[in-house]
Amino acid sequence: MSAGTMVETPAGGRIRRATRRPEFTLALLAVAGFAALAVATDGNLLSGGTLDAFFRYLAVPIVIGLSQMVVLAIGQMNLSVGALTGLCSMVAAWLMLQAGLPAPVAVLGALAVGLAAGLVNGLLVVVTRINGFIVTLATMTIIEGLRYGVNGPDTFQGYSQRLRDFGRASVLGLPVVFLAALAVAALVAVFFARTVAGRHLLATGGSPFAARLSGVSNDRSIVLAHGLSGLLAGAAAVITVAASGSVNSSIGDDLLLPSFAAPIIGGVALAGGVVSVAGTCLAAFLVRLVDVMQAQFGINPRWIDLIIGAVVLGAVLLGTVRQKLLRRSS
Repeated sequence: MSAGTMVETPAGGRIRRATRRPEFTLALLAVAGFAALAVATDGNLLSGGTLDAFFRYLAVPIVIGLSQMVVLAIGQMNLSVGALTGLCSMVAAWLMLQAGLPAPVAVLGALAVGLAAGLVNGLLVVVTRINGFIVTLATMTIIEGLRYGVNGPDTFQGYSQRLRDFGRASVLGLPVVFLAALAVAALVAVFFARTVAGRHLLATGGSPFAARLSGVSNDRSIVLAHGLSGLLAGAAAVITVAASGSVNSSIGDDLLLPSFAAPIIGGVALAGGVVSVAGTCLAAFLVRLVDVMQAQFGINPRWIDLIIGAVVLGAVLLGTVRQKLLRRSS
């Protein structure tokens, strides 16, 4: 071995691999973007109330991004996540105000509705053999009608004080709903990394034919992915009800684009087989920064939608190029 030859240690190799991951780039962008916005707002972003609101309203984008991510894992999409979040929110509020049920029962009801709707989506995909994009486009319109039917155009407010206190509570300066979203993200990460069902979902997304030869039921994976997506939409609804203090039939209308933006910018493959919980959370953070920038500087929301849409398109194109390069090198 020559004097100039360097031997890389295992730790050094792990660090170098980590710095090459998309999540590392997103983390740097998140830190740089947050610092730049703090400076641009003369430190207003760092004030107690603004910082609390920033993280409080980051909770739903994180969970709704994860809801879309689990379906992208099998190479499908769920266009109904926003409408379903709204429906579950309305159901939870209705159970508390109209049915007179306690908040814990209403929370379980919202989760049950989300899970049931997700399972119906998955079963429809399996039975009809129609792509999830088309199936969930159809169920989205049905769910929107159901959402409006719960209470019409009226607003639900004045429900459980304890649930609203939970939505406003903080621990060590961080909103409890944000910590709850991180806990949900941790559970999703464990599901994909440590459970057989999670690995089956990734196998189905990566190569349905190879998965079937290995004994994996692709149909079961499809139903499970959509069911889990619906359950996470229910969880996003619970956070919405707790944090907002009131809900109406328009809840969820603005969640479809963020649901795709977070996982796609976070490095999740549209073709399936690849997920990134950390990347999804970091991308949701970046999208939230853009929302705060729009509010602080009075930028037309249409321009914000254009920017986010362009970033999503760029992420898709980069992902496609990366997959082609990986195929050529393998």
